Amino acid sequence: MKIAQIAPLMESVPPRQYGGTERVVSYLTEELVRLGHDVTLFASGDSATSARLLSFCDTALRLDLRVKDPAPHHIVMLDAVREMAHEFDVLHFHVDVLHYPLIRDFVDRTVTTLHGRLDMPESRRLYSVFSGAPLVSISFDQRKPMPPVNWAGMVYHGLPRDLLTFNPAPKDGGYFAFLGRISPEKRPDRAIEIATRAGARLKIAAKIDRVDQDYWTQRIKPMVDGNPMVEYIGEIDETQKAQFLGDAAALLFPIDWPEPFGMVMIESMACGTPVIAFRRGSSPEIVDGGRSGFLVESVDEAVAASQRVRDLDRRGVRACFEARFTVARFARDYVSIYESLPGVRSKSWRMRTGVLTDFDRPASRAASFRSS
Repeated sequence: MKIAQIAPLMESVPPRQYGGTERVVSYLTEELVRLGHDVTLFASGDSATSARLLSFCDTALRLDLRVKDPAPHHIVMLDAVREMAHEFDVLHFHVDVLHYPLIRDFVDRTVTTLHGRLDMPESRRLYSVFSGAPLVSISFDQRKPMPPVNWAGMVYHGLPRDLLTFNPAPKDGGYFAFLGRISPEKRPDRAIEIATRAGARLKIAAKIDRVDQDYWTQRIKPMVDGNPMVEYIGEIDETQKAQFLGDAAALLFPIDWPEPFGMVMIESMACGTPVIAFRRGSSPEIVDGGRSGFLVESVDEAVAASQRVRDLDRRGVRACFEARFTVARFARDYVSIYESLPGVRSKSWRMRTGVLTDFDRPASRAASFRSS
């Protein structure tokens, strides 16, 4: 199958450091190539892939200080995708919303994975208009705010099985870990409170976006500086992640928003490190309570869970990862979706026989792309 993977340009594929969507695109692309598919990756020029790479900026836009507005770069890339669309059996988009007006003529062989939150008022309006595009959610919880749309499937993210090393016994019992972004919805302040009340060390490995700089300076940095049990490490890369998570007694995931899918949870599980997660967003779909971690509703419950987390079998935590969150399952699920798309499975037969449905006719196809 000839497959186009269209990634955001904000980070390289894979990212040098923090970056969820681009890392997922990388895992999927490499596994599809390994399975024998002909894959073209549309991404930044500093990406590394075994697929054919078509680049539309030299470096990841987040790292290029000359870039003030990423939208023009993405529009140029998406126009090129439109021009080349006839070359591909399937076009898989990971770029939020910019592509929808450009894919009307070949929408029946596209799929769009929605990586972000969908509970904003603008999302309902957008997807009420573009209701015909085949969409994939990354959890069932992510779908809750959406109007009726064309769901092609739900696919949980996956990791290469041997990407992160299993650690059966962290040194000195381990510390608590917080990994991700410093932002209000991620609640690093909760992580600090939980670890402090539990009498445990906390290590924070997180990036600070420009928009969150004031939150770090005014709210989180004073909490870190005033607590000798808390250490801020900064942003770490993929090579550091296995040791950081593997040496932890538990990952704290104290989110305060409906996160569609928390990659760090399955990364922690791959290392054998259990997760203490607030019951928000996709957390109940990912964490098996009492096996791969604990789901909590409050700081008090998180502190209580922290006293039991070392009793969990870390081999059992790793087994939960291997059963549900490997890249092999991840890619297999997507291939099944690709094969189910109407433009992939049956369009060539209809063209050969001269039998056209309403969906094949350009005017009707454009109409089906709009809300009825």
